[in-house]
Amino acid sequence: MAEVPEYNNRKSVVPLVPSAKDYAWGIRGMDSRVARYALESKSIDEVDPDTPYAELWIGTHPKGPSKLKSGEDLRDVVGEDLPFLFKVLSAGKALSIQAHPDKELAARLNSENPNAYGDDNHKPEMAIALTPFEAMCGFRQIEEIAFLIKKHPEFAACLSQEAKLATFLAQDPDSQKDALQKVFSSFMQCDATVSSKNLALLLLRLQAEQSKFHRHPHDEPAWERKCSRAVLRLAQQFPGDAGAMAPFFLNYLLIAPGESFFMAANEPHAYVAGEIIECMACSDNVVRAGLTPKFKDVDNLVEMLTYSMGGPTIDAGAYMEETGSKVIRYTPPVPEFEVMMLHINPGETLNYKNPGVPGILIILEGSGELDGKLVRPGRSYFWPTDSPELEFVVAKDRRGPMKVALAHKNCHLHSPTAINRMNFGGASSRRTSVPPSPLPYMGLGNTTPSFEREEAIKDGALDHAKMPKL
Repeated sequence: MAEVPEYNNRKSVVPLVPSAKDYAWGIRGMDSRVARYALESKSIDEVDPDTPYAELWIGTHPKGPSKLKSGEDLRDVVGEDLPFLFKVLSAGKALSIQAHPDKELAARLNSENPNAYGDDNHKPEMAIALTPFEAMCGFRQIEEIAFLIKKHPEFAACLSQEAKLATFLAQDPDSQKDALQKVFSSFMQCDATVSSKNLALLLLRLQAEQSKFHRHPHDEPAWERKCSRAVLRLAQQFPGDAGAMAPFFLNYLLIAPGESFFMAANEPHAYVAGEIIECMACSDNVVRAGLTPKFKDVDNLVEMLTYSMGGPTIDAGAYMEETGSKVIRYTPPVPEFEVMMLHINPGETLNYKNPGVPGILIILEGSGELDGKLVRPGRSYFWPTDSPELEFVVAKDRRGPMKVALAHKNCHLHSPTAINRMNFGGASSRRTSVPPSPLPYMGLGNTTPSFEREEAIKDGALDHAKMPKL
């Protein structure tokens, strides 16, 4: 009989000390949730008001391993790497335009350039908003890009004639993918002198249009106005970086707290602002091409993308049948991870069964008791495989609920909640059901988690507001 690992003999969860990261795009001082959580979990001794605290890593990845209070590495206690990495992100300004490689490409990049790509694993990831969160995800519809090329001559000047012609003539899926690749490639490889000059001209025009002399704002469709304002905002954050024009070809999303989206491998995205929890396969591979002072690998990024149109579906999760509205699960179509959000109101008790796989918990909001011990926002824990069920209790006199995020290996791969609209993400969109509402994607409202997803919906109901074909 195999020997039971020592950590499995623990009777409850094990407190952790996560790894805190500060990057230029983080949120400074105590305004950052990452800073507050890091202070509470003893990851840092004090909060520097000038430091942009960006990420809190909870897991076994060697670039940011979590430790026990005793100083032991979590990996040494578990005996192996966890298949996932759990993070809290606080973004004060945009992250880079990037994508994450699939397993085959990750292995090749790691072999060719281990300094830039330290992992040979893929990195699909899921983001769940803690605050209103802005992100650019996936390519716009080809009709929208064609419209924006005509509307913004400065953007058009950064594209090759071949790319523009392909965009205007694209009809079938193959020609549309080819057009997207030509647009992205020619834009990213545009001569820096040309792109800088046209970015400056574009900003002058957009700033004038946003002034009091501009026509009434309702004379311009909201999506066009939002697109222009996003360009101005990114240009302010990254002066002189032509990547500020990315909203002209990437979808710009705003999601509400509790909503999430899944990013498959080889799909372009750039988080813009807000705070999220993020779960991903255990990897730190990122291929970047803009809005960053870090290493840019334009050639590999251009080559690796799927050039699918449309952004990710906004997922509101699904209630767990055993616990009702107290637990919402967010399940992506990948085996490495899923996330449970536990919600315990004042005066309530939640007994949660061990899923049978190692888990990571973090207290997000409120305070209460976990197996009889006081817990507060920012504290994180490791839940061994064979430990008993956990008891969460919130006293009746508390003024708000306690919210807990739990990540572990995907136990519901047969029933994912996170899917990708239309052909976005390729194979990850197969064998999935349709979410109850596309409205958050269009910025028109929220979805409500439900026990069952709709089995069918009229063709086109998932399409976000598209421009008529030109």
